[in-house]
Amino acid sequence: MKIIKSYFPELSEEQLQQFEMLMRLYPEWNAKINVISRKDIDNLEVNHLLHSLALVKFVKFMPSTTVMDLGTGGGLPGLPLAIYFPDVKFHLVDRVAKKLRVAQDIAEQAGLTNVTFQHGDVLEVKGKFDFVVSRAVMPLGDMLKLVRRFISPDSHNAIPNGLLCLKGGDLDAELSKYKREALVDDIGNYFKEDFFSTKKIVYYPI
Repeated sequence: MKIIKSYFPELSEEQLQQFEMLMRLYPEWNAKINVISRKDIDNLEVNHLLHSLALVKFVKFMPSTTVMDLGTGGGLPGLPLAIYFPDVKFHLVDRVAKKLRVAQDIAEQAGLTNVTFQHGDVLEVKGKFDFVVSRAVMPLGDMLKLVRRFISPDSHNAIPNGLLCLKGGDLDAELSKYKREALVDDIGNYFKEDFFSTKKIVYYPI
């Protein structure tokens, strides 16, 4: 937890304890259900929890903001964000029931009360959200087709409502069609670890 604490010294003791809970529970669950690559579980703090928190460096969600985490898998980036933003409501959606059960159990054990879960296709989701977040779920164009209808027209954050994606690698081809609207931010601007040298935040206002 030293790394997360060094980048986010403002975290309360309760929040740090919740992150410690994630650090303990993910490896326990991963031994039963593979929600994180077994080769990568030893890098949980940096490659998964800190990576999720990169979005905090890009935008500070205002209280009462609503966020859908589409394709959350075992709860990333939704659960780390829910710890950081206890006054923000997160709705975690995934088509794989066993992975979502992991996320739900971890959220319950960590005492998170600002998170809801939905198993199934995104087309079954009802309601509007200020933001949709995702972590390398699908290409931007495919994601936009799915999420446009979920974005609320009423913005109350520092940036307009829209889509926030955590991505890696060469994105030139994927984003060529969206260069005018999309904003790409290097996570390496915020975190010094080598893992983040090719990682990006892609923001598309809707």
